[in-house]
Amino acid sequence: MNSFTSSKEKRKYVRNMFNSIFERYDFLNHLLSAGVDKRWRRKAIIISGLNQGESFLDVACGTGDLSIEASKRKPEKIVAIDFAEKMLRGFVEKKRKLNLDGIIDIVQGDAEKLPFAEGMFDVASVAFGVRNFGDTGAGLREMHRVLKKNGRLVVLEFSKPNRPIFRSLYFFYFRRILPLIGRIFSPYGKAYNYLPESVSAFPDGKEFEEEMVKAGFHDIKSIPLTFGIATVYVGKA
Repeated sequence: MNSFTSSKEKRKYVRNMFNSIFERYDFLNHLLSAGVDKRWRRKAIIISGLNQGESFLDVACGTGDLSIEASKRKPEKIVAIDFAEKMLRGFVEKKRKLNLDGIIDIVQGDAEKLPFAEGMFDVASVAFGVRNFGDTGAGLREMHRVLKKNGRLVVLEFSKPNRPIFRSLYFFYFRRILPLIGRIFSPYGKAYNYLPESVSAFPDGKEFEEEMVKAGFHDIKSIPLTFGIATVYVGKA
């Protein structure tokens, strides 16, 4: 189990980890979730209510799947940010292949120190990234800062199923099967030990809603997906 002594240490670990797995990241994401992660991202964008003419911020964007999904709603502007430069390389290549060069702007930067003005975006979103923040509260406060008044935050994150049978199967897969597959397909197999550890430690459900309230959000809702394996959290700034 990783035991970080500071938020800075965690950020450094996470950045190095994602820079190490970027080449196999998309393949393993879709393989390990049986493709369900694509459906979850689509659902998150629908829940966000993103409309034409609005601005969208994708925080901890990785290789860009959420931004690509958001582009289908034809917003006025999409900005994607991540601190792992090699993950962004993969995103740049995908963006080029999909002819999205003039539609999505990619920025390298830290979710806890967003390089944007206050009140700049209509929607901010983070998919499977908030539990990787060195300081969850700092990241949420930054997203609140850059949102317009009553702008929407949408967080898609793994959660722990409530039903005992699903919970048992979920943790068996996460703790036993997933790390094994990760070691087979990725040279940085320990990243797939970090995943179940980080999910177990993450304050999901009502606990995460409370974190959103502390950061200034209101009208908060949680929408469980696929028996509670993942949850979409939505709130207004």
